[in-house]
Amino acid sequence: MIRVKAIAVATSLRFLNSSLATRVLATRNQVTHFSSYTPQPLLGRSHDLRFPYTHHRIYFSSKPTSILELVLTNDWSQGVEQELEKCSPSLTHETVLFVLKRLDKNPEKASSFFNWVSEKEWFRASSTVYSLIARILANKETMKQFWVTLRMMKEKGFYLDEETYYTISVGFKRAKMNSDSAALTHFYNRMLEDNTTQSVVTKVVGIVSGSEGGDDGEVKNELAKLEIQLSDNFVIRVMKELRRSPLKAYTFFKWVGEQSDYEHNTVTFNAIARVLARSDSIEEFWSVIEEMKGLGHELDIDTYIKVSRQLQKFRMMEDAVKLYELMMDGSYKPSVQDCYMLLKNISGDDKPNLDLVFRVAKKYESAGHTLSKAIYDGIHRSLTRSGKFDEAENIVNTMRNAGYEPDNITYSQVVFGLCKAGRLEEACEVLEEMESCGCIPDIKTWTILIKGHCDANEVDQALVYFTKMIEKGCDADADLLDVLVEGFLNQQRIDGAYKLMVEISNNCRISPWQATYKKIIERLLGIRKFEEGLDLLRMMKSHNFPPYHEPFVSYVSKFGSVDDTAEFLKALSVKNYPSLSSYLQVFEAFFQEGRLSEAKDLLYKCPHHIRNHSKICELFGSPESGIAAT
Repeated sequence: MIRVKAIAVATSLRFLNSSLATRVLATRNQVTHFSSYTPQPLLGRSHDLRFPYTHHRIYFSSKPTSILELVLTNDWSQGVEQELEKCSPSLTHETVLFVLKRLDKNPEKASSFFNWVSEKEWFRASSTVYSLIARILANKETMKQFWVTLRMMKEKGFYLDEETYYTISVGFKRAKMNSDSAALTHFYNRMLEDNTTQSVVTKVVGIVSGSEGGDDGEVKNELAKLEIQLSDNFVIRVMKELRRSPLKAYTFFKWVGEQSDYEHNTVTFNAIARVLARSDSIEEFWSVIEEMKGLGHELDIDTYIKVSRQLQKFRMMEDAVKLYELMMDGSYKPSVQDCYMLLKNISGDDKPNLDLVFRVAKKYESAGHTLSKAIYDGIHRSLTRSGKFDEAENIVNTMRNAGYEPDNITYSQVVFGLCKAGRLEEACEVLEEMESCGCIPDIKTWTILIKGHCDANEVDQALVYFTKMIEKGCDADADLLDVLVEGFLNQQRIDGAYKLMVEISNNCRISPWQATYKKIIERLLGIRKFEEGLDLLRMMKSHNFPPYHEPFVSYVSKFGSVDDTAEFLKALSVKNYPSLSSYLQVFEAFFQEGRLSEAKDLLYKCPHHIRNHSKICELFGSPESGIAAT
């Protein structure tokens, strides 16, 4: 089978008339040698991390973690409840959220814990807690608890916010839980209709959002005229409605804090923190965080995760790291996964900030953690992307001494970094060294190497490595095919891209991405390669993609003959004939190009039910067409 694929690829290369020769790669001293270990100072003194050489599991003694450990490691029982009762002073709103968040993969225990704590008089629930438990229970195994929780939520005056509703609804649809999805939509709409405070929320949002020039005094005067019964739930709802105008939400937050009959608490502080975590309100965000600290409140873990993701999304990495450090010094420490994702996103910059990378790693380690393989990978990724290959090799050696051998992730990061630095020969040598160490390159590693050559306009050499990959028994995929096609298109080798697409998809049994089809079709029609484009349109149908008709309509109306257009419509059809809308689009395009005679000739070639359809008759009888249907 492998040989058949290799022959097929070789055939495709001959089609492309490429002059390819296998080159003997020169050995270079600069390449990273993972197979040997030479102790070296680790990254200099400015990055003095303590990388341990042994592993052991650490349990923290902080109360939130101890409570989590109690629930997580025991079956739910009266004994567990008695132990939790002893911890009741520590079961703050933030602690309950922390425990629930860490139980998100264990919905049965999350449900038991939530039901127990929600019945306690000393616990003050919130829509935030209810939204979190609703997200946790929204799966097939705990649907009964999910609906019970939603009814309880509504009875106690809390509401399902738009974000939570949307998240759960999308999850139901992906899991093909159509009846539950419909029931959730019905519940959500009824909840909005039945909510008596919605009109007041709307009025408040209108006053605050309608203010001009940030006149806080005028806003506060208008708000004072309303008879508002302030509650946590009401305040949160208004701020969520104002989330696209964070500074105006902050104005409302400050006004609420000035009212004698209401006092902000951890719930509302966390709510405004979520709103303010944006570039245009980051100063106010940190002001709120400082105020929270002064009052003894903490950012809850659910808020931290949402805020951190938002900061990272907007590439506010300095603030994301500062917030991570703050949380690691508090009671509700982010998870290993949170640390890894932060490192990964830092490395996503074109020039990763290494100072931020080591601040994260140091803070993670200072909390008592040993560095996991994922954390080593996060550090290593930023180093290789920054071209710091000697330092990256030091990390790998330290990682190996800690018990983690380099794998495809490790090597792939080096290959990526070398390709980015234009050191393609050394990148190729890394794959050879991988194999010598018993680590077989996978499709991702090969794709990175091949893409590196395509990005450097070394497309022919990329094909050499593609052929080598197939010969070694590694199957291609749609992602790699897209990389090769993009490489050809960037060199204006459009015919070559088309032939490569057809050969590889047929012989390697790959279903290309829809986007790959689209960009080749557009480029083919751009150089008047109609037949080739039509061939790809038929291939799209065979791979169950909706036919990409838009560029063809434009093409045939400008350049195509009547026979070309008829052939296109035939290729477009799903059954016997294409839809009426397809014919209408084509005829309208011909009219716009002034090709009235061709439009009439095409009409005569159409099936009887199309020629006599009322909309077609109306179109040809219109003044714009200049043609009377016969």
